[in-house]
Amino acid sequence: MPRIPSPAIAAAGLVGGYAVARWTKKRPLGGVVLAVAGGVAAREWQQVGGIKASVGLTGAYVAAFAGSHPLAKKIGAWPAVFSVAGGMAAASWAATRGRA
Repeated sequence: MPRIPSPAIAAAGLVGGYAVARWTKKRPLGGVVLAVAGGVAAREWQQVGGIKASVGLTGAYVAAFAGSHPLAKKIGAWPAVFSVAGGMAAASWAATRGRA
């Protein structure tokens, strides 16, 4: 079974979590999507990059989620979510490229 690249998982978790929360109007459900994707990404980060990469990128994932909130007040919700998702995907790619 082909593996889904961890940058795609991380970005999809951030975008998908927000989308589910917004469209269902159930924030905890969006949190579940965010957490599940984060867990899957963390497992991939550990397998590909080791424990240090996994811990660092998991911290960055949580920071991206938290950082999207104040950013949304400045540039809007969707632009903020897409910005942090892109940044997270780039960080994930940079930390794990060439190691798979």
